[in-house]
Amino acid sequence: MLEKYLEVAGHQLYCYEWDNNGEAVVLLHGGLSQTSHWDAQVLPAIEEQFHPFAYDRTAHGFTGDRTGSLHFDYQVTELIAYLESVVKEPAHLIGYSDGGNIALLAAMKRPELVRSVVTLGANFHHSGTLPLPEFDGVISPEDQEEYNRTSPDAPDTLAEKIVRMIKIWKSEPTLTTKDLATIQCPVLVMAGDDDVIAHSHTIELFESIPLGQLAVVPGTSHGFVKEKPAITQVLIQDFLEDLSYPVTKMPIRRANPRME
Repeated sequence: MLEKYLEVAGHQLYCYEWDNNGEAVVLLHGGLSQTSHWDAQVLPAIEEQFHPFAYDRTAHGFTGDRTGSLHFDYQVTELIAYLESVVKEPAHLIGYSDGGNIALLAAMKRPELVRSVVTLGANFHHSGTLPLPEFDGVISPEDQEEYNRTSPDAPDTLAEKIVRMIKIWKSEPTLTTKDLATIQCPVLVMAGDDDVIAHSHTIELFESIPLGQLAVVPGTSHGFVKEKPAITQVLIQDFLEDLSYPVTKMPIRRANPRME
Protein backbone atom coordinates (compact mmCIF):
# COMPACT_ATOMS: atom_id res chain seq x y z
CA MET A 1 0.00 0.00 0.00
CA LEU A 2 1.18 3.51 -0.84
CA GLU A 3 0.24 6.49 1.32
CA LYS A 4 1.10 10.06 0.35
CA TYR A 5 -0.18 13.57 -0.17
CA LEU A 6 -1.25 14.39 -3.73
CA GLU A 7 -2.41 17.70 -5.10
CA VAL A 8 -6.07 17.40 -6.08
CA ALA A 9 -8.24 20.35 -7.05
CA GLY A 10 -5.58 22.78 -5.86
CA HIS A 11 -4.91 21.39 -2.39
CA GLN A 12 -3.11 18.54 -0.65
CA LEU A 13 -5.19 15.39 -0.27
CA TYR A 14 -3.95 12.38 1.72
CA CYS A 15 -4.27 9.42 -0.63
CA TYR A 16 -3.97 5.64 -0.50
CA GLU A 17 -3.38 3.13 -3.28
CA TRP A 18 -3.07 -0.65 -3.22
CA ASP A 19 -1.77 -3.16 -5.80
CA ASN A 20 -3.32 -3.05 -9.26
CA ASN A 21 -5.19 -6.30 -9.87
CA GLY A 22 -7.94 -5.02 -12.15
CA GLU A 23 -10.54 -2.29 -12.41
CA ALA A 24 -10.38 0.67 -10.05
CA VAL A 25 -12.39 0.71 -6.81
CA VAL A 26 -12.50 3.83 -4.64
CA LEU A 27 -13.28 3.55 -0.91
CA LEU A 28 -15.09 6.56 0.56
CA HIS A 29 -15.10 6.80 4.35
CA GLY A 30 -17.91 8.17 6.51
CA GLY A 31 -18.41 11.65 7.90
CA LEU A 32 -16.09 12.70 10.76
CA SER A 33 -14.06 9.58 10.00
CA GLN A 34 -11.06 8.63 7.83
CA THR A 35 -9.80 5.85 5.57
CA SER A 36 -7.89 4.00 8.29
CA HIS A 37 -11.09 3.56 10.33
CA TRP A 38 -12.63 1.07 7.92
CA ASP A 39 -10.43 0.08 4.96
CA ALA A 40 -9.31 -3.20 6.55
CA GLN A 41 -12.92 -4.40 6.81
CA VAL A 42 -13.59 -3.92 3.07
CA LEU A 43 -10.27 -4.69 1.39
CA PRO A 44 -10.60 -8.51 1.58
CA ALA A 45 -13.57 -8.27 -0.79
CA ILE A 46 -11.70 -6.35 -3.48
CA GLU A 47 -7.91 -6.42 -3.21
CA GLU A 48 -7.36 -9.68 -5.13
CA GLN A 49 -9.35 -8.73 -8.24
CA PHE A 50 -9.43 -4.93 -8.29
CA HIS A 51 -7.22 -1.86 -7.95
CA PRO A 52 -8.25 -0.17 -4.68
CA PHE A 53 -7.87 3.56 -4.07
CA ALA A 54 -8.93 5.76 -1.15
CA TYR A 55 -8.33 9.21 0.30
CA ASP A 56 -9.08 11.21 3.42
CA ARG A 57 -11.60 13.81 2.32
CA THR A 58 -10.89 17.47 3.06
CA ALA A 59 -11.24 18.19 6.81
CA HIS A 60 -10.96 14.46 7.60
CA GLY A 61 -8.05 12.31 8.74
CA PHE A 62 -4.71 13.53 7.44
CA THR A 63 -6.27 16.10 5.07
CA GLY A 64 -6.58 19.68 6.29
CA ASP A 65 -9.74 21.76 6.39
CA ARG A 66 -10.88 24.30 3.80
CA THR A 67 -13.80 26.71 3.58
CA GLY A 68 -17.05 24.85 2.97
CA SER A 69 -15.32 21.49 2.81
CA LEU A 70 -17.85 19.52 4.87
CA HIS A 71 -20.75 20.24 2.54
CA PHE A 72 -21.72 17.47 0.14
CA ASP A 73 -21.40 19.66 -2.95
CA TYR A 74 -17.78 20.34 -2.06
CA GLN A 75 -17.06 16.69 -1.37
CA VAL A 76 -18.57 15.36 -4.59
CA THR A 77 -16.61 17.97 -6.57
CA GLU A 78 -13.50 16.74 -4.79
CA LEU A 79 -14.32 13.11 -5.62
CA ILE A 80 -14.78 13.95 -9.29
CA ALA A 81 -11.42 15.74 -9.33
CA TYR A 82 -9.82 12.74 -7.62
CA LEU A 83 -11.26 10.33 -10.19
CA GLU A 84 -10.06 12.50 -13.04
CA SER A 85 -6.57 13.34 -11.77
CA VAL A 86 -5.55 10.32 -9.65
CA VAL A 87 -7.60 7.26 -10.65
CA LYS A 88 -7.79 8.31 -14.32
CA GLU A 89 -10.39 5.71 -15.27
CA PRO A 90 -14.03 4.89 -14.46
CA ALA A 91 -14.25 3.31 -11.02
CA HIS A 92 -16.48 1.30 -8.75
CA LEU A 93 -17.34 3.36 -5.65
CA ILE A 94 -17.83 1.85 -2.19
CA GLY A 95 -19.05 4.47 0.24
CA TYR A 96 -19.77 4.17 3.95
CA SER A 97 -22.46 6.52 5.34
CA ASP A 98 -21.61 10.02 4.01
CA GLY A 99 -19.24 8.32 1.58
CA GLY A 100 -22.21 6.50 0.09
CA ASN A 101 -24.12 9.76 -0.29
CA ILE A 102 -21.16 11.26 -2.13
CA ALA A 103 -20.88 8.20 -4.38
CA LEU A 104 -24.54 8.56 -5.39
CA LEU A 105 -24.03 12.24 -6.18
CA ALA A 106 -21.01 11.43 -8.33
CA ALA A 107 -22.95 8.75 -10.21
CA MET A 108 -25.57 11.35 -11.07
CA LYS A 109 -23.22 14.21 -11.93
CA ARG A 110 -20.57 12.27 -13.83
CA PRO A 111 -21.98 8.88 -14.86
CA GLU A 112 -19.11 8.20 -17.26
CA LEU A 113 -16.71 8.08 -14.28
CA VAL A 114 -18.69 5.54 -12.22
CA ARG A 115 -18.97 1.83 -13.06
CA SER A 116 -21.03 0.87 -10.02
CA VAL A 117 -21.82 1.99 -6.48
CA VAL A 118 -22.05 0.19 -3.15
CA THR A 119 -23.64 2.27 -0.39
CA LEU A 120 -23.22 1.22 3.23
CA GLY A 121 -25.74 2.96 5.48
CA ALA A 122 -26.31 5.89 3.10
CA ASN A 123 -29.20 8.35 2.91
CA PHE A 124 -30.26 10.41 -0.09
CA HIS A 125 -32.17 12.97 2.03
CA HIS A 126 -31.43 14.26 5.51
CA SER A 127 -34.94 13.31 6.64
CA GLY A 128 -34.00 9.64 6.29
CA THR A 129 -31.79 9.70 9.39
CA LEU A 130 -33.34 8.78 12.73
CA PRO A 131 -32.80 11.25 15.62
CA LEU A 132 -29.28 11.26 17.04
CA PRO A 133 -28.09 12.49 20.46
CA GLU A 134 -27.06 16.13 20.45
CA PHE A 135 -23.34 16.83 20.75
CA ASP A 136 -22.59 17.90 24.34
CA GLY A 137 -19.12 19.22 23.58
CA VAL A 138 -17.39 16.27 25.24
CA ILE A 139 -14.73 14.48 23.15
CA SER A 140 -13.16 11.26 24.37
CA PRO A 141 -9.43 11.38 25.14
CA GLU A 142 -8.87 8.64 22.52
CA ASP A 143 -10.59 10.63 19.76
CA GLN A 144 -8.76 13.82 20.67
CA GLU A 145 -5.40 12.02 20.76
CA GLU A 146 -5.96 10.53 17.33
CA TYR A 147 -7.01 13.91 15.95
CA ASN A 148 -3.95 15.63 17.41
CA ARG A 149 -1.74 12.93 15.87
CA THR A 150 -3.27 12.83 12.39
CA SER A 151 -4.95 16.12 11.49
CA PRO A 152 -2.91 19.07 10.23
CA ASP A 153 -5.56 21.34 11.79
CA ALA A 154 -5.33 22.76 15.32
CA PRO A 155 -6.50 20.46 18.16
CA ASP A 156 -9.45 22.67 19.13
CA THR A 157 -10.93 22.44 15.62
CA LEU A 158 -12.22 18.91 16.23
CA ALA A 159 -15.14 20.17 18.30
CA GLU A 160 -15.81 22.88 15.71
CA LYS A 161 -15.94 20.29 12.91
CA ILE A 162 -18.37 18.10 14.87
CA VAL A 163 -20.74 21.05 15.34
CA ARG A 164 -20.48 21.99 11.65
CA MET A 165 -21.04 18.41 10.49
CA ILE A 166 -24.09 17.83 12.70
CA LYS A 167 -25.64 21.03 11.33
CA ILE A 168 -25.05 19.79 7.78
CA TRP A 169 -26.53 16.36 8.57
CA LYS A 170 -29.75 18.14 9.54
CA SER A 171 -30.02 19.90 6.17
CA GLU A 172 -28.13 17.77 3.61
CA PRO A 173 -28.35 15.88 1.32
CA THR A 174 -31.58 16.89 -0.42
CA LEU A 175 -31.89 14.43 -3.30
CA THR A 176 -35.28 13.25 -4.56
CA THR A 177 -36.44 9.90 -5.87
CA LYS A 178 -36.51 11.51 -9.34
CA ASP A 179 -32.83 12.33 -8.92
CA LEU A 180 -32.07 8.74 -7.96
CA ALA A 181 -33.95 7.46 -11.01
CA THR A 182 -31.31 9.09 -13.23
CA ILE A 183 -28.50 6.86 -11.88
CA GLN A 184 -27.44 4.63 -14.76
CA CYS A 185 -25.04 2.20 -13.08
CA PRO A 186 -25.72 -0.84 -10.85
CA VAL A 187 -26.05 0.10 -7.18
CA LEU A 188 -25.97 -2.20 -4.15
CA VAL A 189 -27.78 -0.55 -1.23
CA MET A 190 -26.71 -2.02 2.13
CA ALA A 191 -27.78 -1.27 5.70
CA GLY A 192 -27.87 -2.82 9.14
CA ASP A 193 -31.20 -4.06 10.48
CA ASP A 194 -30.82 -1.59 13.38
CA ASP A 195 -29.31 1.18 11.26
CA VAL A 196 -29.57 4.89 12.05
CA ILE A 197 -31.03 5.24 8.56
CA ALA A 198 -34.76 4.51 8.64
CA HIS A 199 -35.66 1.22 6.94
CA SER A 200 -38.34 2.92 4.86
CA HIS A 201 -35.74 5.38 3.58
CA THR A 202 -33.29 2.61 2.68
CA ILE A 203 -36.01 0.74 0.78
CA GLU A 204 -37.04 3.94 -1.01
CA LEU A 205 -33.41 4.47 -2.01
CA PHE A 206 -33.21 0.92 -3.40
CA GLU A 207 -36.55 1.05 -5.22
CA SER A 208 -35.79 4.42 -6.84
CA ILE A 209 -32.60 3.28 -8.57
CA PRO A 210 -33.29 1.45 -11.85
CA LEU A 211 -30.41 -1.00 -11.39
CA GLY A 212 -30.63 -1.20 -7.61
CA GLN A 213 -30.10 -4.20 -5.35
CA LEU A 214 -30.77 -4.36 -1.60
CA ALA A 215 -29.04 -6.12 1.29
CA VAL A 216 -29.91 -5.72 4.98
CA VAL A 217 -27.36 -7.29 7.31
CA PRO A 218 -29.09 -8.99 10.28
CA GLY A 219 -28.11 -8.29 13.86
CA THR A 220 -26.17 -5.13 13.09
CA SER A 221 -26.29 -1.35 13.43
CA HIS A 222 -24.94 1.51 11.32
CA GLY A 223 -21.54 -0.07 12.03
CA PHE A 224 -22.38 -3.35 10.26
CA VAL A 225 -19.15 -3.20 8.24
CA LYS A 226 -17.21 -3.82 11.47
CA GLU A 227 -19.84 -5.85 13.29
CA LYS A 228 -20.20 -8.50 10.56
CA PRO A 229 -17.34 -7.88 8.11
CA ALA A 230 -17.43 -11.37 6.59
CA ILE A 231 -21.07 -11.07 5.50
CA THR A 232 -20.48 -7.54 4.24
CA GLN A 233 -17.45 -8.64 2.22
CA VAL A 234 -19.27 -11.58 0.62
CA LEU A 235 -22.16 -9.37 -0.46
CA ILE A 236 -19.82 -6.74 -1.94
CA GLN A 237 -17.75 -9.38 -3.71
CA ASP A 238 -20.81 -11.13 -5.15
CA PHE A 239 -22.22 -7.84 -6.42
CA LEU A 240 -18.99 -6.75 -8.11
CA GLU A 241 -18.42 -10.15 -9.71
CA ASP A 242 -21.67 -9.88 -11.72
CA LEU A 243 -23.04 -6.43 -12.50
CA SER A 244 -25.56 -7.69 -15.04
CA TYR A 245 -29.25 -7.00 -14.48
CA PRO A 246 -30.59 -9.65 -12.04
CA VAL A 247 -32.80 -12.32 -13.59
CA THR A 248 -34.79 -14.06 -10.86
CA LYS A 249 -37.31 -16.89 -10.79
CA MET A 250 -40.21 -14.80 -9.40
CA PRO A 251 -39.65 -11.20 -10.48
CA ILE A 252 -41.96 -8.58 -8.96
CA ARG A 253 -40.16 -5.23 -9.01
CA ARG A 254 -37.95 -6.49 -11.83
CA ALA A 255 -40.87 -7.74 -13.92
CA ASN A 256 -39.29 -6.46 -17.15
CA PRO A 257 -35.71 -7.74 -17.20
CA ARG A 258 -33.24 -5.56 -19.09
CA MET A 259 -29.82 -6.36 -20.37
CA GLU A 260 -26.93 -3.93 -19.90
